[in-house]
Amino acid sequence: MRTPKDPLVHTPEACAASVMAVKDTLYVLNGKWKLPLIMALSNGPKRFMDIQRALDGITPRILSKELKELELNDFIQRNVYNTTPVTITYELTPYSESLDRVLEELKNWGIQHRKRIMKSRSKAVVQE
Repeated sequence: MRTPKDPLVHTPEACAASVMAVKDTLYVLNGKWKLPLIMALSNGPKRFMDIQRALDGITPRILSKELKELELNDFIQRNVYNTTPVTITYELTPYSESLDRVLEELKNWGIQHRKRIMKSRSKAVVQE
């Protein structure tokens, strides 16, 4: 969203840079599970099975893949504890806090969008 301090610049270079920045963001956060996974870890470290339970419907294979990708992008940290059996937990890194405003805006937009859709659907039903 633009602010008076951040005017919209209409040049091909600015447009290309904006598109590239959005593409980079979507590349890192793409998919059905990345953002819910980050949200699931927002209350502290969790073990693999606890994350899987929190994300109803995710398969172990997909969860493993998503965790590895988020770790590669420095959003989560994998902690291995020398216990018997070995304990592994996953937690958000300080860098993941850079997503806080993005997640808040997405949440707000999602709430607003759901209300809009529900309202338009209820109008359509009334008109029938």
